[in-house]
Amino acid sequence: MSVDLHELYQQVILDHNRSPRNVRVIEGGRRGERNNPICGDHVTVHLQVEGDVIRDVSFQASACAIVKASASLMTESVKARTVADARALADRFRRMITAPPGTPIDDLGPLTALAGVRQFPVRVRCATLPWDALQAAAETSDDRA
Repeated sequence: MSVDLHELYQQVILDHNRSPRNVRVIEGGRRGERNNPICGDHVTVHLQVEGDVIRDVSFQASACAIVKASASLMTESVKARTVADARALADRFRRMITAPPGTPIDDLGPLTALAGVRQFPVRVRCATLPWDALQAAAETSDDRA
């Protein structure tokens, strides 16, 4: 990992851990939860979907800095996208995070900063946990919150 990407990775994780975006409950929408029993991380993602468009997204987490940063960046990245586009972005994010170190990195905008996680295989689950909760929320119907 280049020095610049490493520094960006550190800055983004610290910023989104200290000041996570979209931390709240969305009443009456969709909800998906995931946890990692090995470390105790738990995240809940809330969606408000109109038609097939994600109008609002939020999360709550009792988790490490990487989970919080990933969830915060995820909420900013999927809002106003269709559910299908959000799923496609989640797939691209997972491919980036699980690729071997040294693999060229696709530009995923601000999410690209989390590519540094792949240098630490035990933390990959932390980065993908919010995305798994997003997938679970997308698969539910409204009013299951």
